[in-house]
Amino acid sequence: MKEIIKDLNWRYATKKFDTTKKVSPEDLNTLLEATRLSASSYGLQPYHIFVVENKEIRERLKPHSWNQSQITDASHLLIFSSRQDFGEELIDEYLANVMQTRGLPGEAIKGYSEFMKSKLMSLSDTDKSIWTSRQAYIALGNLMTVAASLKIDTCAMEGFESEKYDEILGLEDQDLTTTVVLAIGYRSSSDETQHLAKVRHPKEKLFTHI
Repeated sequence: MKEIIKDLNWRYATKKFDTTKKVSPEDLNTLLEATRLSASSYGLQPYHIFVVENKEIRERLKPHSWNQSQITDASHLLIFSSRQDFGEELIDEYLANVMQTRGLPGEAIKGYSEFMKSKLMSLSDTDKSIWTSRQAYIALGNLMTVAASLKIDTCAMEGFESEKYDEILGLEDQDLTTTVVLAIGYRSSSDETQHLAKVRHPKEKLFTHI
């Protein structure tokens, strides 16, 4: 069995974290760099990730997270926020980075710029919000896979009040909204969930080869 498959079988949604263990700065940097390198539609990455260690902030977030212990017990809390709305500036900023990174003149990317704007600027506000949140989930999945390869436990969480998160983190002024939360750290030996068999659809149900 390939090592990555072993890693994915090893991981599970950790319910209890060992509060005495911390993810090292080196491993954290690896996780963040893997997240930065994640794929996103057009490469635009319309999201921002907050890396929360501050105990006071996490205690404030916990009541708005169904009082789940992972919020305060995990080594770090990664909060994925996505753009609620955007205009042409999202594309312009990205393409300015493309020109600088690749040494391209504006004329070389003019057609691509017009194409992206024609597709994204026509979206409704609701569809823009849905699209940006989907991009955040792509990054989340990549981060979780890399964490498993490092034997770092994770728990992706949607059980929270996004409005309260936005208020506590001051996201309203940044045109961001909380999309999904990821607790990372190391499983507690008392977490019985780690001993349960992984339940997934069989290949025959999940895949159709054409």
